[in-house]
Amino acid sequence: MIRRIASVTRKEFLHILRDKRTLAIMLVIPVVQMLLFGYAVTTDVKHLSMVVFDQDRSVQSRDLVDAYRVSTIFDVDYFVESEPDLELLIDSGQARAGLVIGPGFGDDILKRGSAQVAFIIDGSDPTVANTVLAAALTVGQAKSVQLVQSFLARSGLRFSGNPGLDVRTRVWYNPDMVSANFMVPALIGFILQIMTTMLTALAIVREKELGTVEQLIVTPIRPFELILGKVAPYVVVAMIDAVEILLVGSWWFKVPVNGSVALLVTLCLVFLLSSLGIGILISSVARTQQEAMFLAFFSMFPAIFLSGFLFPLSSMPEVLQLLSYAVPLRYFLIIDRGIVLKGNGLDILWPQVVALSVFGVAILALASTRFHKTLG
Repeated sequence: MIRRIASVTRKEFLHILRDKRTLAIMLVIPVVQMLLFGYAVTTDVKHLSMVVFDQDRSVQSRDLVDAYRVSTIFDVDYFVESEPDLELLIDSGQARAGLVIGPGFGDDILKRGSAQVAFIIDGSDPTVANTVLAAALTVGQAKSVQLVQSFLARSGLRFSGNPGLDVRTRVWYNPDMVSANFMVPALIGFILQIMTTMLTALAIVREKELGTVEQLIVTPIRPFELILGKVAPYVVVAMIDAVEILLVGSWWFKVPVNGSVALLVTLCLVFLLSSLGIGILISSVARTQQEAMFLAFFSMFPAIFLSGFLFPLSSMPEVLQLLSYAVPLRYFLIIDRGIVLKGNGLDILWPQVVALSVFGVAILALASTRFHKTLG
């Protein structure tokens, strides 16, 4: 019995070793998984972009900004001249927090030893928002102690119990910081990519395995017509799934839809250009459905870890942040969450729409060319 089992095992090992493409995929995927899980999977919140609207421009206000700058949580990247400019940076996602210092801040500190500031937090991602909220209050409290001590030293008074600095926080877009409001819109993009990439790749490779592609080649049908015919049903199914997620999320999880649903559906179709292109590209490389499944599965890792789907990009190493710009889902998630949670329109989202369109056309053109050559 052992000899028979050993013979079958040896035969299977030889089969694996001869199929070098599948073997390479099986050996490469674990290494990529380890790297992504090691560097990208993190709940730490660091280096969040912050915008400052300083109406006082005093030594005291600059000292307060420096207190936030030295924190590892915040990067003070923007200084603006008006509240609309601050709102635009937070709406577009370029800044995740904003500090508003009113006029007379320095005089209040010097004369009364206390003052108020406003700290605005993008609450789209509850995990990040909770950390930012805690950090904003912690930095404010630490600075408050310094201000009170400095004021008492100057005036010779005893501590009155009044805070030196009162940080008034406001959470925008998701005031209750509900996780579903962050995840449900993201699932639309994720489901669209899974459905179109994996099912398109498998459908075309299945035709190769069955030998029906050769039969189609001898008919008058052209390669691009074959591609369109194969992917059209999956586009329809994916769009139905996207609408279902939006409806169920809005009805069951009470996710507010603050923007245009028509715009969201239109941009879903733009996003499908890239995911369809990836599916066709995989089908042109894979010879079997097993290979296609491995490659489609492999393509999901960048989408999960390098798009902001689960983890904040600002906390990742710079190399991974740069790589994330090559992930189409990154741009769609900004669009998706921007429309649903913030009510953004094309006036704010146009950079992501342009990037997504360029990626979609480029990937689809490359995939179609590659697929045409494999048919030839």
